[in-house]
Amino acid sequence: QVQLVESGGGSVQSGGSLRLSCAASGYTFSNYCMGWFRQGPGKERERVAAILRDGGTIYADSVKGRFTVSQDNAKSTLYLQMNSLKPEDTAMYYCAARNCYWSDYRYWGQGTQVTVSS
Repeated sequence: QVQLVESGGGSVQSGGSLRLSCAASGYTFSNYCMGWFRQGPGKERERVAAILRDGGTIYADSVKGRFTVSQDNAKSTLYLQMNSLKPEDTAMYYCAARNCYWSDYRYWGQGTQVTVSS
């Protein structure tokens, strides 16, 4: 069955960096478009970054210039490099997959916690 497993979260001080990974299995990784989402305490879930059908990337305004999304099709793994972290980046981070021709993300991971202290 389809599985998305995130890793790489943790606690870091403001200004620090983390790299999240999302290992996918159970489907043809390259046939789906991937994204990273987050949900902070008391906040709505928001899309942080995504890879588009043409291979382009899109980012939330709040993370532009600090986060970089990438994927390794050979390893069926999605990454999120997060630099210059801020306390407001504290959230549970989820990876998700969708059919590239649909807008809804169908598959979700269990999440990895990122905590940024000031």
